[in-house]
Amino acid sequence: MNKTILNDKWIKASVTGTIWAASEIVFGSFLHNLKIPFCGNILTAIGLIILISTAFLWKERGIFWRAGLICALMKTMSPSAVIFGPMIAIFTEALILEITILLLGRTYFGFILGSSIAMSWNLLQKVISYIIFYGFDIIRIYKGLVKIAEKQLSYNFDLLWMPILILTSLYAIFGIIAGIIGIRAGKMALKNSNKNEYSSYNSALKDKKQNKQFKYSLFWLFLNISFIITGLFLFNKTNWFIWGPITIIIAIIWILKYRRALQKISKPKFWIFFIVITFITVFVFSRLQSEDDALITGLITGMQMNLRAVLMVLGFSVLSVELYNPIVKDFFRKTSFRQLPAALELSAESLPLFISSIPDFKTAIKKPISIFSSVVLLSNKRLKEIEAEIQISAKIIIVSGEKNEGKTTTIKNMISEFKKKQIHFGGIISEKYYENNLLKGYDILNVKTNEKQGFLRKGDYNNSDKIRKYSILKSGLKFGNDTIMSSINNNDIVIIDEIGQLELNNKGWHNSIVNLFLSDVKYIIFSIRTEFVNDIISKYNLNKTQVFPISQNSYIKIIKSIQV
Repeated sequence: MNKTILNDKWIKASVTGTIWAASEIVFGSFLHNLKIPFCGNILTAIGLIILISTAFLWKERGIFWRAGLICALMKTMSPSAVIFGPMIAIFTEALILEITILLLGRTYFGFILGSSIAMSWNLLQKVISYIIFYGFDIIRIYKGLVKIAEKQLSYNFDLLWMPILILTSLYAIFGIIAGIIGIRAGKMALKNSNKNEYSSYNSALKDKKQNKQFKYSLFWLFLNISFIITGLFLFNKTNWFIWGPITIIIAIIWILKYRRALQKISKPKFWIFFIVITFITVFVFSRLQSEDDALITGLITGMQMNLRAVLMVLGFSVLSVELYNPIVKDFFRKTSFRQLPAALELSAESLPLFISSIPDFKTAIKKPISIFSSVVLLSNKRLKEIEAEIQISAKIIIVSGEKNEGKTTTIKNMISEFKKKQIHFGGIISEKYYENNLLKGYDILNVKTNEKQGFLRKGDYNNSDKIRKYSILKSGLKFGNDTIMSSINNNDIVIIDEIGQLELNNKGWHNSIVNLFLSDVKYIIFSIRTEFVNDIISKYNLNKTQVFPISQNSYIKIIKSIQV
């Protein structure tokens, strides 16, 4: 696995997004080849069902939009040529569902409404894409057709919005159905989540042929962007004898350099639509305008709309190729999306497994709930396999002992020695918090800066999880995780005091621990109660671990075992 830090959310998003991408690749090719109406809506419904059903197993916020982003990028592995349209739709649908759930909570109503809105986005994006590809002339043509229909019917009524309202209603109903199926599949998956029904993952299957021999170029990336901008400017500011030849020249350049550009305009469907748009435009202009040159104006407008579409379709297609440039990927690694390349690499490894697990379309239609439940359970199994495959390069040291036996004191003694030897270290320790000489909880201390934040407090606090008689303060939990994450950089040793029950349940410092295992830290020091030591070792597969039971001078033995 890539050494880039990959947190738990990105791992789960990778698995979820890969299932979605597998369904797009398998079902998408099937539906498009059969020319089934509303196939885009069917694929969207499948994606929404997958997101909603996995939400019953994994409850972290932020998985949906990450999964949508990964699925959108994985679409480039589809047998059909890919442009930005479907990729934008996938990501936006996931983002809409994410925002709706954030506002309404993880309720049945939230899932169903989010699914309905996300499905309706398909129609809005189609309208927007037509405007982008053909310009605002497409709206003039639509209005003209409505006026002609009203004239033929000899009845003036508000027909303009009727088709859109009908389609919007159909999309919303389709989304509601998808939401209900997702909820039922998720509940079934949650019920059967402890069963193990699947064969082991075969990591030997990989597909990395995509664009393998293509020579990327930042020069061409920016040149292609300038071609698109120039073309759009000429359409708006010049006559047909200027924008026409220049658009054709740009298209020829793209076709000669990029095979994908030729694939996009070599399909009969593209040229049929080209001819239909031109004839409809000429028809509308000739019927609604009385000028002598109405026919010529309509023809020029139709050609402009179509050549604009050629420019946008080819332009987005070639940009999607150049954005795979390793330099562009490295740029993303330096941004807040630095985990994305590692998540995509993980997705590429998982994709063959999920493609092979996707049933044929007829089976999915007959038993949708049980099929989606099975696929979601497979995703949960894949998640556990990924966690088990993590290769830990750091040396793990465990300070073990009973409650109040001196684990934290031992670590403080070690910290004093680290400071004397000028060893780079970071991390957190747990300190008791007293009020009026009574123990009221525990604080988290940043061992490098001595900053402190309340973590556990006796009693009940609003919106706080509990562990035994203590409430977990969200501010302290965030402070601790942020401290651990910041300690990963430029330190040889990272310390985490008191891990156990929370981490065994994937809470507390769990995500930060996974990040530590994927980092280049040389030593990781845990303090763990004796009763949890074996469970922690088993959970994180810590086969090469040194365990030091508490004794009077145990910190000296630990210091001697560390060679930095």
